[in-house]
Order: sequence, then C-alpha cells, then structure tokens
Amino acid sequence: MMDWTDTYCRAFHRVLAPSALLYTEMVHANAVIHGDRSKLLAMDPSEHPVALQLGGSDPDLLAQASRISAEWGFDEINLNCGCPSDRVQAGRFGACLMREPALVADCVAAMKQAVGSSARPDVPVTVKCRLGVDDDDDFEQFLGFIDSVAEAGCGTFVVHARNAWLKGLSPKENREVPPLRYDWAYRLKSLRPQLAILVNGGIAAVGAAVDHLVHVDGVMLGRAAYHDPYVLHRLDARLTGTPERPREALLRDYLPYVRAQLERGVPLKHITRHILGLFLGERGGRAFRQVLSEGAHRPGAGLDLIEAALGCTRADALRRSA
Repeated sequence: MMDWTDTYCRAFHRVLAPSALLYTEMVHANAVIHGDRSKLLAMDPSEHPVALQLGGSDPDLLAQASRISAEWGFDEINLNCGCPSDRVQAGRFGACLMREPALVADCVAAMKQAVGSSARPDVPVTVKCRLGVDDDDDFEQFLGFIDSVAEAGCGTFVVHARNAWLKGLSPKENREVPPLRYDWAYRLKSLRPQLAILVNGGIAAVGAAVDHLVHVDGVMLGRAAYHDPYVLHRLDARLTGTPERPREALLRDYLPYVRAQLERGVPLKHITRHILGLFLGERGGRAFRQVLSEGAHRPGAGLDLIEAALGCTRADALRRSA
C-alpha cells in the first residue's frame, strides 16, 4: 500500500476499527536509516497498535532499520516478501525473495537480534509473503520457505494467497490475475499450528473475512478497506460484538484529529483523499466525493469543506428518497 496508508489514513482507520492492527505503507530500510524519519515514520499516538512494513534484502540494513523502528514506537516490524513491482525487483526485495528463503531467514534473524537489543526488545518481527513466484506450484516448496524463516525466529506470517508474477503482469494485475489458493494458507496452519497465519488477498466482504477465521488466525484487508473503508468498521464491529455506527458519526470522531493537523499546517488534501470512499454505495456518496475532490486542494480549505460535503450528502440522500 505504498503512498496510501500514511499516518493520516491510519488515524482515520483507527476511528473505524478500534481493535485492528494497522500497517504502514512499505518503507525501504535505507530510507529509515538515511531518510527523513519525521515524515517516513510519522505516527500519531492514536494509531496504536501499528506495524511498520520494511522492504529490503540486506540483513545489516534491515537490522538497523528494525532497531530504529522499534525505538520509534512501532508495535511490530514486518518484512515484505510479497510486493511484485519492477522497482522492488530491481532492488532485490519484495516477492523475488520467495526464491531466497535462506536470505530471508538471515534477514529475520538479524532483525530479531537488533530489536532484541533495543529499548523495546519484545516487538515482534513478522513476514508478509506470497505462495510463490511465476509458475511455482509446489506446496512443499512454499512450506520449505515458511519453515526456513520460522526457524530464524518468525512466528507470524501474513500470506497473500496467490503467486506473484515477476514478468508480464503489472502490480495491479498481480492482485487480480494469479488465482487465489486460500487452501494453501489453511493447510499451512493445520501443519504448523504453532505459527500465527493470517490470510490476505481478494477479501472484500465481512462474511468472507469471518469465514477465513475458521481456518486461520487473522485476515488482512488492503485496498478493499481503503476504497470502501466502512467495511473495515463493519468487520471490527462484527468481531468485537459492538454495534455498527453511522458513517457521519465516525467521521465526526475523526474531525478533532483533522483540526489538529490543519493547525500544524498540513494541507487538507493530504487528509481528505483517504476518506473519499466513506459513503461508497450510499445515497449522497457521489456528492460527498465530488465536494471534497474539487475543494480540498484549494488554499485555505478546512473543516468547513468537510461540513459542506456532509451537508450535500444529506441533501442528496433526501432528494433521492423523496
């Protein structure tokens, strides 16, 4: 979710899902070490618990970045072995690491050692992976990857339950074309019950997510939760047994945070881009998106624009129901 799940997005998702573990966008280890941490690792206290996802394949660099990230306050450090983009492949990280289990094991071992010697030694190191790359179709090979990395100290795997095609498919196509094989994640959990297995990929509905939890320990929602964020709230409410709340009430709970960011000089457009889908499929949802999309980039745009968007949403809904 590079360029998507930034701190403004995560603060909004926390309002929607108080009990969820939130993940950052992927950040390369080099950027954590040498970049502007105040931007790359920006995190509001309201976001906790939140995991930082790292990219990279150099054990020493990943170790340094993991120690920094743990001491920065993140609640989990996750190594990405699933992203198929050309940029990631050129840097020898992401999904191409599925064919280098020994290297991934070395990375995890170094990350765990670094975190263990930090000020927060209990922060877990986890891995997000695919089932394989290109035409890999051998469950035992996938299991071997998991076992190698688990032996290095990783106890939690987020499994995007499809292969990654490194040539011939775009990142978007890689999320849609390779067939989903949730049964591999289920089988992994049955064979390695001591590991925490979370499933990811193609999960867009509350019922589907709940069904997966019969077989695995957790589910990860990505773009579905971004484009239709209310599904994240509905799932959180379902799993915690709490009542669902109206969309407008949730947005109003987010407004004090928005106000604080505006007072810090953050342009409204950086925040409102993450809430455009809140009324997806609802009467007035198009008016909500239109008002925010057209006005948020203008100088001086503030909370009154969000109020105007809500007002248009209510008015449009009333007209359509009349």
